[in-house]
Amino acid sequence: MLTDYSRIVVAYDHSDLSKKALNMAMNLAKQDQQIELLVVMVMQPDRPMVYSYGYAFDAYHERQKEEVKAVCKEVEQELKSLPNKSRTFAIEGSPGHMIVEFVKQNDADLVVMGSRGLSGLKELFLGSVSHYVVQKAHCPVIIVK
Repeated sequence: MLTDYSRIVVAYDHSDLSKKALNMAMNLAKQDQQIELLVVMVMQPDRPMVYSYGYAFDAYHERQKEEVKAVCKEVEQELKSLPNKSRTFAIEGSPGHMIVEFVKQNDADLVVMGSRGLSGLKELFLGSVSHYVVQKAHCPVIIVK
């Protein structure tokens, strides 16, 4: 039994490594039905763009929201195979900071995430997000390679 953890957060961006992280977290959660699994995706809407104003930015942001919504539905389908309580979240902001805040606000015991996240969702995780989370999170972090 995995009794040390009651709430696991998975930082997810639809990259191969985040898919591996989700799979690992689901396997951990299967050990105890009391473990809650929270999957969080972070959109960074303020990315610099050639046309970062007006309609071009609005259209980009809406398209990004739609992509994230579709990925959340995919993840929710996958999570249905678990008997555990699970939820998905899409939030906006700086990925590292938002993941750490999400972990704190949801009183998570463990974070599982990929070592880097260059994804099809416009690189939602930029820079060394995993490094930031390891340094700032109040709980253990498993980095999947």
